[in-house]
Amino acid sequence: MTSPDDASPRAPANADPQTPADTDRVRVSVVLPAYNEEESIEATVRTTVETLEGFLAADAFEVIVAEDGCDDRTPEIADRLAREDDRVTHSHSDRRLGRGGALEFAFDRAAGDTLVYFDTDLATDMRHLEELVGKIDREGYDVATGSRWMPGDEADRPAKRGVPSRGFNLLVRTVLRSTLRDHQCGFKALSREAFDELHDAVEDDHWFWDTELLVRAQRRGLRVAEFPVDWEPKGDSKVDLVRDVFGMGSQIVRLWWQLSVSPRITRTRTVAAGAVLTIAALVLMTVYLDPSAVLGAFREADPVPVVAATLVYLVSWPLRGLRYRDILEELGYRERVGFLTGAVFISQTGNLVFPARAGDAVRAYVVKARRGIPYPTGFASLAAERVFDLLTITAMAGAVLAGLLVTDGAGAVATAVSGNVPGVSEAAVSTAVRVAAGVGVVAVASLLFIVATARSDTNYVRTIVSRFSEDSYVDYVASVIEEFAAGVQAVAGTRASFVRVGGVSVAVWALDVATALLVLTAFPAATDGMTLTQIVVVGFFAVSVGNLAKVLPLSPGGIGLYEAAFTALVVGLGGVPAAVAFAAAVLDHAVKNAVTVVGGVVSMVAFNVSLTDAVDETAQLDEEAERESEEFPTDDD
Repeated sequence: MTSPDDASPRAPANADPQTPADTDRVRVSVVLPAYNEEESIEATVRTTVETLEGFLAADAFEVIVAEDGCDDRTPEIADRLAREDDRVTHSHSDRRLGRGGALEFAFDRAAGDTLVYFDTDLATDMRHLEELVGKIDREGYDVATGSRWMPGDEADRPAKRGVPSRGFNLLVRTVLRSTLRDHQCGFKALSREAFDELHDAVEDDHWFWDTELLVRAQRRGLRVAEFPVDWEPKGDSKVDLVRDVFGMGSQIVRLWWQLSVSPRITRTRTVAAGAVLTIAALVLMTVYLDPSAVLGAFREADPVPVVAATLVYLVSWPLRGLRYRDILEELGYRERVGFLTGAVFISQTGNLVFPARAGDAVRAYVVKARRGIPYPTGFASLAAERVFDLLTITAMAGAVLAGLLVTDGAGAVATAVSGNVPGVSEAAVSTAVRVAAGVGVVAVASLLFIVATARSDTNYVRTIVSRFSEDSYVDYVASVIEEFAAGVQAVAGTRASFVRVGGVSVAVWALDVATALLVLTAFPAATDGMTLTQIVVVGFFAVSVGNLAKVLPLSPGGIGLYEAAFTALVVGLGGVPAAVAFAAAVLDHAVKNAVTVVGGVVSMVAFNVSLTDAVDETAQLDEEAERESEEFPTDDD
């Protein structure tokens, strides 16, 4: 990772620039990552120098204070220490790089062949420093790490530290298949060759940097040494929601995907896996459902509501094209609704054929190939559309849940579910519904916050997130939320455009729900005994949860996932027999998919577009973009 322009080593204040260390003499470079460490940094540097002098020649090492955009006296102290001892260097960044980013920045400029770093609180007993250096310098390991969880260590670990640490390490060993016991002990070393091989691959810039380094080293077959150390916690350890959940948790998922899933994804495998999952999901239903009962429910279905449902769903497609036109218009391109409706048809048909929502990228190809709209604009418009879909579903679900809370409808839902699902108490369901309703209120409030952020010049996101955490992951989490808000901002330039796109989104999803309700009324056994309000509530939640289940790109078109979620909600909320509910779910999904495929085929013929060619083209573009980013890195890389 190259450093940003505003992050560079600086000479001590009011002093001549330091003479770079003699690379022929320096064997070991120790980097001390420091953020607002004015109380301890001087003692840490002096202890480090003294310890290194105990087993290395006086000119065989250097100590680098990797000061990461501090706003206290740490920079001044580091400057003074560097003036007093030419083996000490101050590496400065004008902004937060994150712990991992500061380490990489310093290691890039270090002179030693053995690169060492440890936490500035000196929680690990410094008598282990010689052993740590020796693992690389003498024994020839590529990476070495201290461990607080190996037999032979002496570590004072309070429960508030030990339990989360054990849980995190167990998760890393299980999910990322690491053989190490302790990934986050701040006492590590690696060879220059190992750093050169790994640092471009390690993506995290914050606290997960240590773990990713160790996991990637193991995956590449490098020799990794883990040895027990004496460790005593310094300071107070607090649970940080931003760092521990959004930061570290998301990075585990990201690394698992990159190492275990992404390398195995090919078109043949994804199509085959999607087909297998679809068949397995449907076959699994036969374990709980009597196939003959399902077929019987189909035979009793009234075709008139099904035909009406088909027509209603068909009406939603020109609205999708209209919404897409409004989004593109805000991005500077104006096209006919008919063409854009066809482009949406083709991309959604692609999602039915290919898993992992490969059809999404097809739309960018269609508008580029047939109308010359640049790929970046095509992908930006698609992202904006997806954001509005998510906003609409969440807002509608949150509004219904909030309505249940206000009108005490939670009690009615609890009574219905407890009566339909054996072994479930009404009190438990009522509590769950109230909690869900509370979450719905929070969701709606969050959406309003995101919209306000998108419509304002004030950066509310970072202000709010920073109140929950001061960790370096704040920038990472805030950037994710800001990226989501950018999708709204792309079409929220004016209140009229936002209202127009948002209003059409509500209409699109309202018609989706209406389609399911009409299909549901085609089965007499599904609606007998339910009032119109109950039918609407049951149908709404069934469709909402079913569509959210389809977000997981596990099978083409979410087949199997949608049916399972739809059936569970209709049975639980409406007391509908499982076979009938499943038949309704299958028919609802079939109606929607049939309209999509017919529209997609007609549009492909009209535009002379091949799905396979479109997927190949977009995959090739992704590869070219990745190569370009590697050959011509931006200043921020």
